[in-house]
Amino acid sequence: MDEHTITGIHHITAIAGEPQRNLDFYTAVLGLRLVKLTVNFDDPGTYHFYFGDARGAPGSILTFFPWVSVPRGRAGTGQVAAVAFAVPAGSLGYWRERLSRHGAELADKRFGEEVLRFEDPDGLALEIVATVSAAGGAAWNGGSVDPRHAIAGFHSATLLEEGYENTAALLEKVMGLSAVATEGNRYRYRMGSGGPASTIDVVCAPDSRPGRLGAGTVHHIAWRTPNDAQQLAWRKRLVGDGYNVSPVMDRTYFHSIYYREPGGILFEIATDPPGFDVDESRDHLGEHLMLPPDVEPYRKSLERALPPLTLPHASR
Repeated sequence: MDEHTITGIHHITAIAGEPQRNLDFYTAVLGLRLVKLTVNFDDPGTYHFYFGDARGAPGSILTFFPWVSVPRGRAGTGQVAAVAFAVPAGSLGYWRERLSRHGAELADKRFGEEVLRFEDPDGLALEIVATVSAAGGAAWNGGSVDPRHAIAGFHSATLLEEGYENTAALLEKVMGLSAVATEGNRYRYRMGSGGPASTIDVVCAPDSRPGRLGAGTVHHIAWRTPNDAQQLAWRKRLVGDGYNVSPVMDRTYFHSIYYREPGGILFEIATDPPGFDVDESRDHLGEHLMLPPDVEPYRKSLERALPPLTLPHASR
């Protein structure tokens, strides 16, 4: 197997509380596109929001399960501790001003790059990194963010671990990532030849508390693979190495397998196709509630039960 068939981050899925608040923050404040409005396939009584770039490309998709009454989670080991977005070089001043009331602060440089830290309304740790590789991306320009500074997808994600070696062995020896840099207890890995959404940091923090799932925490992180055949090859490889791997699951917009890495974080490997335009045209992504075929017969009852939403396109 080609060691670089995992080409980057596909998507990251987190848990939120109040749906409208989550929707407004990621579209109106961060300027992401609502790429898909659907339901949690495993819990259809809950929405599943997909936010991303103009095309809904893998590597740009941050998704949420917004459970209205879910308690606040706790960030800690065994979790994706921070999600970092990429913006064009020279954009951090714009974002620092825009996010000033959300507690944005510039961190020290990390691996030579300035990092702006802040939290979403549920306490999810977010970062913005200005990078040349963000230039020329398919950033969404249909919102209120200046297109010159718009988010162009993921820069990276940070895994917070109690230990380090076993997770490192999975990333390097099984999944084919390359170790590229170290700063203190932060270890950086890269997928393929680099580029957008190809970077993962592992922070070893043995004195930190274990994380607890809830609003403001990441549920899982998904990696990209280009097709079904390579996904099946990955499943065979992972099972052969002793990992408990789910069967292939049809998520309509991609196919998925799931397994836990040694530190406890839920990993997914997702296919690039079919894509988010399989049931909506690209010009009208996210404008209607889309349901998987087995749930479609229950549309009317679901629409009565789900919280009402004001969608971004309604105000454009």
